[in-house]
Amino acid sequence: MKLRVLMFLLCGFALFWPVASLAADVQATLDRQHVTLGETVTLNLRANGGGMVSVPDLHALSQDFAVLGSSSNTSISIINGQRTSQVTVGVALRPLHAGTLRIPSLSFAGGATTPIDLEVVQATADAGTGAAATGQKDVFVEATIDPASAYVGQQMVYTVRLFFATDLTSGALEDPQVTGVDLPRLGGEINYQAERGGRRYNVIERRYAAIPQREGHIQIPSVAFQGESVNMANPDAFFGNGTPVTAASPAVDIDVRAAPAQASQGAWLPARALSLSLDGGPAHGDLHVGEPLNVVMSVQATGLPYEALPSLSMPSLDGATVYPDKPVNGTRVEGQWLVGQRQQGFAVVPNRAGTLTIPETTLTWWNVVENHAETARVPARTFNVLPGAGTPPSAPPPVAAANAVPAVAAASQTPAATGESGIWRTVAVVSLGLWVLSLLAWFLWRRRHPASARIAGAHTEGVAGSASRLRTAFLAEARDNDAGRMAIALLAWARAERPSLQNLGELAQALSAGLQPEAIDALQRKRYAGAEEANLGQRFAAAFKDGFAWQPATETKDASPLPPLYPFKLRR
Repeated sequence: MKLRVLMFLLCGFALFWPVASLAADVQATLDRQHVTLGETVTLNLRANGGGMVSVPDLHALSQDFAVLGSSSNTSISIINGQRTSQVTVGVALRPLHAGTLRIPSLSFAGGATTPIDLEVVQATADAGTGAAATGQKDVFVEATIDPASAYVGQQMVYTVRLFFATDLTSGALEDPQVTGVDLPRLGGEINYQAERGGRRYNVIERRYAAIPQREGHIQIPSVAFQGESVNMANPDAFFGNGTPVTAASPAVDIDVRAAPAQASQGAWLPARALSLSLDGGPAHGDLHVGEPLNVVMSVQATGLPYEALPSLSMPSLDGATVYPDKPVNGTRVEGQWLVGQRQQGFAVVPNRAGTLTIPETTLTWWNVVENHAETARVPARTFNVLPGAGTPPSAPPPVAAANAVPAVAAASQTPAATGESGIWRTVAVVSLGLWVLSLLAWFLWRRRHPASARIAGAHTEGVAGSASRLRTAFLAEARDNDAGRMAIALLAWARAERPSLQNLGELAQALSAGLQPEAIDALQRKRYAGAEEANLGQRFAAAFKDGFAWQPATETKDASPLPPLYPFKLRR
């Protein structure tokens, strides 16, 4: 009975699980935020997780909109073996009056959408030009720029609209091209209906991110359309050639201003929004010498592609070495704006105990919405660095096991003095069996890990002063070209000469400038940053074949032998 109830509950959970996953992420968006009265707009309702969904109740929209129809589609994507799906329901709406119209929260796929505002303006007498304004043209093209004036490097939105009130059998609308302005496409084409001069048109809209590269007056030339139309009322239309149609948009003028005098003397970043962050690190704030601290620095700007953002870098830190990871950069489109992002990971390896401080990082940018300079800031972070764990663990020497043989043998040969001799005999036999099993396990481990056993044995002798055996073990590991075992063998050899060394960072500081500290830095890059270091074992063997080049006590060492990775440094 209990099993049957449990299966019923599990089946019920499986049935309601898709609904719960959909309810977790539903979204409502409009294909345009500003329209003219008489134009149509598409409301897109999206739900992640797939499954069957239906058009929600739209009666709440009847006061401000006419619902013209709806459609739905499902998209499925597989990324790194993970399958995701999304259902989209599109609803065509036509505003009934001008003003700020609100689309309220709608119940969809088990969730609720966020309200959206739509700006609807009254059509003016100068909408369109000439015959297009009175609805006398079958095909015409409009072009607008928003805003009409901008700074160098600031993104504007250039929009081209093709209006046609006839049936087109073919056609091509060219892309704008102008020297001194980058014009990448913003998403795909948008299709809707609009009214001009009392006549209803089908509209194809394209948006471009217009980014001027120089100051002064710039004119974007007209964009042309060429195609063929056919009169579907003519029964012979299918057998004859179409009628050629052409149209061109008016030229658009823009005024480009230079960066203001109040702007930062560093990178010029005209954006609508910008954020700078540094994530990662232990919650308690404590680190250990030699253990890497992994952090990620990110900068994101709305209205700029990632190429316009500065490369991210971290300053040299007192008491630690910084190893950068591969950057992750990209630009995405959100509505009508570009959103650029740079992300850079760093492995910070402390090389001494004490206090480690990552200083404050700032980035000055220009807010084009409010027209003033702002500063994005990452506050300083301080960590307490504790001493390292000490020498790496080594395998127990076989001598200790051998010394246990006489004791075990003596115990097994001790004559019974009381009536409990049978118990002690059993204990002795079990102890002997455990010792044999331990010895066998050690022997098998030694055969599978000859290199590790070689390091462990050499290190045990190194504690007693056998530096030559440790040197031989290190050179053998260098031939195997394994970064982890080379690090253990090199540190064991160095401690035979200087027992106070805790990690490779301290060893590099104790050596004279030259091939040896450079080889250690290359080893650290391979271990913590995943860098490709060719012939690392041969490089180590050549650098340390004559022993350690200890630096005199009066010699000082640079903070870092690595050259700066990025030419641009964020100001602190």
